[in-house]
Amino acid sequence: MTPKAQTDSRAKNWKPAPGNLVLEVSGLAVLDDRRVAVAIRKGEIWILDGVYDEPPKNVTYKRFATALHEPLGLIWKDDSFYTVQRSELTRIRDVNGDGTADEYLTVAKGWGVTGHYHEYAYGPKLDHEGNLWLTLNIGLGLKKEHKARAVHEPTLGFSQGRWRGWGMKCTPDGKLIPVCAGMRSPSGIGVNRAGDMFYTDQQGNWVATNTLHHMREGAFFHHVEALASMNLPGSPIQGIKNIPNGLPFPEAVKRMPQLKPPAIWFPYKKVGQSATDIMLDNSGGKFGPFDGQFFVGEFTQASMQRVFLEKIDGQYQGACFPFREGFASAVLRMDQGTDGSVFVGLTNRGWSSLGTASYGLERLIWTGKTPFEIKEMRAQPDGFELVFTQPVDPKTALDPNSYKLKRYTYNYHSSYGSDEILTKDLTFEKLSVSEDGLKVRLKVKDLRELYVHELEAKGVQNQHGQKLLHPQAYYTLNRIPKR
Repeated sequence: MTPKAQTDSRAKNWKPAPGNLVLEVSGLAVLDDRRVAVAIRKGEIWILDGVYDEPPKNVTYKRFATALHEPLGLIWKDDSFYTVQRSELTRIRDVNGDGTADEYLTVAKGWGVTGHYHEYAYGPKLDHEGNLWLTLNIGLGLKKEHKARAVHEPTLGFSQGRWRGWGMKCTPDGKLIPVCAGMRSPSGIGVNRAGDMFYTDQQGNWVATNTLHHMREGAFFHHVEALASMNLPGSPIQGIKNIPNGLPFPEAVKRMPQLKPPAIWFPYKKVGQSATDIMLDNSGGKFGPFDGQFFVGEFTQASMQRVFLEKIDGQYQGACFPFREGFASAVLRMDQGTDGSVFVGLTNRGWSSLGTASYGLERLIWTGKTPFEIKEMRAQPDGFELVFTQPVDPKTALDPNSYKLKRYTYNYHSSYGSDEILTKDLTFEKLSVSEDGLKVRLKVKDLRELYVHELEAKGVQNQHGQKLLHPQAYYTLNRIPKR
């Protein structure tokens, strides 16, 4: 279902949309076991029927809504669509039942729009209490005409549009509440099984590499220009007077108590270059062995990553893994179908991505065969525990030469991105395999909090002699568990 673009699509079953519809998917909502709805970047919502057919040769397209301003998200709730436009959160309904929207209601507004092109607004996503969450891009390099419409923080000297770089929630009664700050380009929002909200950010100034963060009240993440709104009424963050610029990130966290580390660092190029949407696998195993984990979209590499999270000492942390590559274009939006399959909305917006098409919609279906993968990487007081999807071969799993492990961190600074710094190769003191062969304990010297611990397990095989499909794992160790 990838429409014709300037180049051919990689998808085998692509079929062009009608009337030269440019299906640049910017929002995606599964409706039922026949239909999905897509928002497109140029301001429309379309309902597609027949999308589960294999192959999808008879998909029908019906335009539902028009004249939206760059909608960058979509959900279906209470017989209505909700989307975040550049300047407001909007509810869209078909009141008279003719299949076309006839009511557009402003649910919430109040953030700044200076006219800068980079002021994207994303969402919404729904939490377990009925709140709608959205995230707001920083404007990068505001000019004089933009600053005239911005707010200014005099102590730090930052100017940005009102609440730019913030995560916000809209309560069921329509109150817009600023929750957390420090975002650069927060294009993905997701909720885990526990009901906690997360967002992804993209590498740039103040942002060392792509990240996944737990959104909670009063947290500051990394991009300091969001602090332009720090003194506005309702801000849960106050009193930041100094920014630790040019330090290793762990040292910056020590010096700035409000600075909260990400739950996941995605090492640059190794696990993506521009993280996008977050999707919880809530299929109960219909999408494979990763039920309850997150999948994260990737723009530049036209791929998806997988994330395992755990909570240690009240803080989220965990491991990210490569998952699937080769999508037809940049992966911007994802939603899980009623059968567990995943619909993937694509658009590269004219920016570069590895996919050869400019836009489209694809569906990812589990084959039913369980791949040999590292399912989980869990922190231990003296190392890590690996959980596999299939029993391992004890000989290879107990061989220290089957693994490589190193740790590193990043600089926290105003420059664009960061190299990996303070890198150290780690050694294993002891390896052990569980009786069922599904777990391997790695006893490791020199663990370090607030560092990424990068594992390669290229030598590990399962009991049939197969190697891991993805032998890489990248664990963000914010807290070492207590004994």
